[in-house]
Amino acid sequence: EITGADAIHPGYGFLSENAEVAEKTAEAGLIWIGARPETLRAMGDKERARKIAEQAGVPVVPGSERIEDISSVDLETIASRVGYPLLVKASAGGGGIGMRRVESADQLLATAEATQTLARKSFNDGTVFLERYVPKARHVEMQVFGFGNSEAVHLYERDCSLQRRFQKVMVDEP
Repeated sequence: EITGADAIHPGYGFLSENAEVAEKTAEAGLIWIGARPETLRAMGDKERARKIAEQAGVPVVPGSERIEDISSVDLETIASRVGYPLLVKASAGGGGIGMRRVESADQLLATAEATQTLARKSFNDGTVFLERYVPKARHVEMQVFGFGNSEAVHLYERDCSLQRRFQKVMVDEP
């Protein structure tokens, strides 16, 4: 408002993934250059995004339902259905924060508790889920740019497989 801007591009990271910021921008009469708030809410929760993918017929690795309180479920039974090695993942957030690898049942409870604590501190949401860990997977992203009028273009893929602690180290773009 001070500068007379009529649009906001939030950049990348947490701000660009915040549905409330997108809504407030629109309420202020400004153009939000980013995903719609309902898309941000759907995809911002990793376990919900898994369900949407499954409903669309997209294959996903074995995983669990959301777990809000690990003390109220039979974690070992859930983990045995998912299979080891597995990841305990925070449902909220992104950027690899709140993902911890578990090799065997003896590590499960402590890792789940630590992940849930980190998720509460980082995202104000301690919900976690379990997902099978795929050791030699590739992390390939497809960049899509929409124009707000039902038209979109893809900006090709980028390989984000080189990671350290589930954080991208290098992105290989065409």
